[in-house]
Amino acid sequence: MTLDVQRPDPPELEAFDPNEYEDAEVVGETDYRREELEQFLADGAWERAFRQWAADVEFDEEVFDIMRDLEMFQRFDFFWDSHADRVGYHAPGIPEDWKEREYHPDIDSWHITSMINASLTELGQLVCETLKDDYIDWETEYEAPDDLPDF
Repeated sequence: MTLDVQRPDPPELEAFDPNEYEDAEVVGETDYRREELEQFLADGAWERAFRQWAADVEFDEEVFDIMRDLEMFQRFDFFWDSHADRVGYHAPGIPEDWKEREYHPDIDSWHITSMINASLTELGQLVCETLKDDYIDWETEYEAPDDLPDF
């Protein structure tokens, strides 16, 4: 199923320590290169990843509208992890207590929340892959030890 919707603007990346996220751990250098990543997103990485993601999602415009209402696309965070030579990310999500908090009037099942959370994770991964494969050519300062075994 292809989702035919207007692409949201790429997120504005803010100075935030990724180690504060429960799902991220960055070791070593703390230059997360957010300004450069934000420029790559504006230069087309966000659009390319979003287009690929929208071509494969398993939900309709109503679910997308919930995500847009909650400004979930703007709450993504992307950062450079020089130690792992990768782009890290934090995807927003709907909290487990969505029902008690009356998080959004159109969210009425665990199925919808799971679908939204999983699809945002997929979008984050696609953005990271697009950035790393097509935009980033930074040299990694980390060098593996010479005594690693050959497999």
